[in-house]
Amino acid sequence: MAFNKKPVTGMRDILPAEMEVRIKLQGIIRETYSGYGFTEIETPLVEHIGNLTSKQGGENEKLIFKILKRGDNLRRGLAKIREGADNEEEAFDALTEEGLRYDLTLPLSRYYAANSASLPQPFKALQMGPVFRADRPQKGRFRQFMQCDIDILGDATNLAEKELMLATSEALEKIGFSKYNFYIVINDRRFLFELIKYAGMDEAKAEEILITLDKADKIGADGVDKELMDMGCSEEETRRLREILDSFTTDAAGVRAFAAKIGSDEALSAGENVADIMESVAGVSGRNINVRFDPTLVRGMGYYTGTIFEIKTEAFGSSVGGGGRYDKMVGRFTGQNVPAVGFSIGFERIMTILMDSDMSELISSDSKCAWLIEKGMPADRLAQIFDEAGKERANGRQILTVWMAKNKKFQKDNLTAQGYKEFRDIYREELKH
Repeated sequence: MAFNKKPVTGMRDILPAEMEVRIKLQGIIRETYSGYGFTEIETPLVEHIGNLTSKQGGENEKLIFKILKRGDNLRRGLAKIREGADNEEEAFDALTEEGLRYDLTLPLSRYYAANSASLPQPFKALQMGPVFRADRPQKGRFRQFMQCDIDILGDATNLAEKELMLATSEALEKIGFSKYNFYIVINDRRFLFELIKYAGMDEAKAEEILITLDKADKIGADGVDKELMDMGCSEEETRRLREILDSFTTDAAGVRAFAAKIGSDEALSAGENVADIMESVAGVSGRNINVRFDPTLVRGMGYYTGTIFEIKTEAFGSSVGGGGRYDKMVGRFTGQNVPAVGFSIGFERIMTILMDSDMSELISSDSKCAWLIEKGMPADRLAQIFDEAGKERANGRQILTVWMAKNKKFQKDNLTAQGYKEFRDIYREELKH
């Protein structure tokens, strides 16, 4: 049977031109985040299956790549299934004990719980690495994809949210994403539950109601209202919710007015939190950071407890980044809650947008020079050329040494497409430039 040369569905090979861009962008992001005091860590790709299926990951828990047990453990698991597992979940538990991580937040929480005594407080973490979800592949959505996260653990104040927004928006600006007019959408999870109370809806259906609200940008207001009534919300409850959702403005003043209309202490606290973040970030001179309030923003993760945010742009149908506060996640490991908040750049989606545009600015470099060496060059002269190229590289230049092709024009055209701007032809008898 012949080998299959195609990558596994939902995963992909990355060609050199794109890889060069990816490395460059990751370098810019790392440098930017380091400037804000974030320190890079690494966690394993594989996590305990019990951690991954803890009801904290929302819909992502349905997309986990589970890893089969091995050896005797697998045989015992199979025997248990043959004896009769009570349900599908018990059958899976018999066969698996590990899985591939679906995001970087849960592994970071475990990492912090295990190592907090050795970490600075508050701890500002930077993580960049692949995550895995058994999702349906589509443009900008893969089963293996890169995430770029920054998190602050140990700071209960919204200074943490402000720093995350400043750092993330600066990183996007530096990689040239400003031309896509990106903006940050912000909300507070506390608003969502206060809205349900305000409308008089059944609080036992809160999660179901929130899932519907989260579809607002896809199915519209009428679609949301229909779904709410289909799940048993009354016409009066739906009208009351719609009335307040149609009356807000997206600026800081609008946040405070929205909170005042709900009127509860929890809503007023959430409103002041969001408005303060927006005013602080918008007030930074020299930065034009666009932050908009949206009370229908939900984000699907079960672990969010307060502020939530997403990065959006008209250049892409879905968000290209997001995050929020998850003050109870570390406590699932230690029994003691630790304030925590994070922001993740959707690296693959941003790459998808950038790769559809002119990439010449990102792949070309004045430091890239190709030396075309005539075939048959004597060994002693070739050694001199290698020595000279080494000195150039030591000075920061990228020197490609390659045999000269018969069709030099075609060869140079191909090298130009790879970002080489300067060429040097080296002949056996003499040097020509």
